[in-house]
Amino acid sequence: MSISYNKLWKLLIDKKMSASELRKIAEIAPNTMTRMRKDQDVSLAVLRRICDCLECDFGDIIEYKPNKKDKRSYLMKYILLTGLLLGSLTVQAQV
Repeated sequence: MSISYNKLWKLLIDKKMSASELRKIAEIAPNTMTRMRKDQDVSLAVLRRICDCLECDFGDIIEYKPNKKDKRSYLMKYILLTGLLLGSLTVQAQV
């Protein structure tokens, strides 16, 4: 899974606000800003404070990008689960 904060950086440009200004207003630790610059996970509490400061929603500042491996893994689990459910329904119908 990957997370991107590109929307946040673009929003800051649109609002003519620097990352350091946001950090001070939202009371975000410097190491948390570094994590965000590296597209690493941060807590929901941090994201909420950012959204409060910028008057926006989570989707306006963060984007989730599943890896191809993650997509295949979820698809295989879905197929397996669906097959198991259909198999149990078939067995019950025959009884």
